[in-house]
Amino acid sequence: DPQQLELVTSGKRKLRRFIVIDEVVDELYGSKVREYFEENKVQHKILALPTTEETKSMDLVLNILQEVQNFSIDRRTEPIIAIGGGVCLDIVGLAASLYRRRTPYIRVPTTLLSYVDASVGAKNGVNFLQCKNKLGGYTPPVASFLDRSFIQSIPRRHISNGLGEILKMALMKHKGLFDLLKSHGKYLLDTKFQSYSGSADHGDAALQTTRIAIETMLEELAPNLWEDDLDRLVDFGHLISPELEMRVLPSLMHGEAVNVDMAFMTYVAHVRGLITAEEKEQIIQCMRGLELPVWHGGCSWPLIKRALMERLKHSGGQPRMPLPTGLGVAEIFNDTSEETLERAYKLWVRD
Repeated sequence: DPQQLELVTSGKRKLRRFIVIDEVVDELYGSKVREYFEENKVQHKILALPTTEETKSMDLVLNILQEVQNFSIDRRTEPIIAIGGGVCLDIVGLAASLYRRRTPYIRVPTTLLSYVDASVGAKNGVNFLQCKNKLGGYTPPVASFLDRSFIQSIPRRHISNGLGEILKMALMKHKGLFDLLKSHGKYLLDTKFQSYSGSADHGDAALQTTRIAIETMLEELAPNLWEDDLDRLVDFGHLISPELEMRVLPSLMHGEAVNVDMAFMTYVAHVRGLITAEEKEQIIQCMRGLELPVWHGGCSWPLIKRALMERLKHSGGQPRMPLPTGLGVAEIFNDTSEETLERAYKLWVRD
């Protein structure tokens, strides 16, 4: 709106921003964020909160909304800014979508997982009644600002956690991305996805890996942003993992739970004859190379059956099971028998 732009640039109106930042990120970068807004003469309120799976609730959403109301924003010109990992972006997205029916918000992801996953798409939500993201909606941000320098301060396990979601896209859609992870996985973990001029042997593996992961994710999500079509390759690793993740909190992070699910489904694909023993082994070895768990004691046969029953309830009575049919190619199947699943489970546990 030219009139609003004129108001802002003419200096007649003071710029104001409400920022929600994860409290750990605030300890590391809070002073820089405050300095940025002060230098640009932006009146601001920074709310630092503990944003974890355990605190991901409507209580935290209401806490944010109370502070937004106190700060009194103009929802047309003053987007709420979320700076943090996926949980923070999910919570703030839901809060923004509820405030005055829809207030614009901006995502600034600070973990590898949120950089390649939560930064893309329209979903937001919170956990409810011990169920992952049971309450939420579809409200895309007005922008996502991606800065890999945030990733250098997160622990190695968190890098590995993000690699789980990148590997998901590689297995479903992109053999080249799978090859990148296989060749450069340890290097990416060691360098924390930073780009260095002296890394000629690896090219710019960090830039290539994140770019392909985001592009393939966008290819899948953009035509089906509101999930009208329930056949989604991006659901690979997300059939059993929601149940597993909530059951064993906080022992598994999101990307780790997704990888345990993907490892089991790799065995299902092998037992069905969709991939060879060698391809199965390549996938499992790649997971190990990325320091991701390929099995978890909490992923029992009863839990798998319960998770797949829950899946049927929310996917139109069909399992809609994405499975690899090779390296970097996949299809969705509705005809996997319980006998096949059980055989795959026994083989997986044995290995």
